Amino acid sequence: MSAHFSHPADRHRRTGGGASGTEPRTARSALRPRRALAVLFLPVFTAAAVLFAVWAAGQDSGGTPEPAVLTGLAAGCAVLALITAVDLLVVVRRLRRGEDDRP
Repeated sequence: MSAHFSHPADRHRRTGGGASGTEPRTARSALRPRRALAVLFLPVFTAAAVLFAVWAAGQDSGGTPEPAVLTGLAAGCAVLALITAVDLLVVVRRLRRGEDDRP
C-alpha cells in the first residue's frame, strides 16, 4: 500500500478555497483568558530569563549545570517572554478595537 501525499494547494482547490475541516469560519480565540495568561506569564518568563542569565554568568566552567545549559535556558525563557509580549499586544489591540470573545 502506498500513501498518497497531496500538496496543500491541491486541498485548497478541492475545497473551493474555503476552510477545510470542521472549524467554523468565524472561530475566535477567547481574548480575556489569553490576556490573563499573558499578564501572568510575561513576568514569569522574564524573571526566569534574567535569573538563568545571572546564574550562567556566575557559574564556573565545569560546574553543574554547565553555563551553556543555563544560557540556553535563559535564551528559551527570553524567547517565550517575547512571544508572550507580542501576544499580549495583539490581544490588547483587538480588545480596544471592540472585538470581544463573546458571540
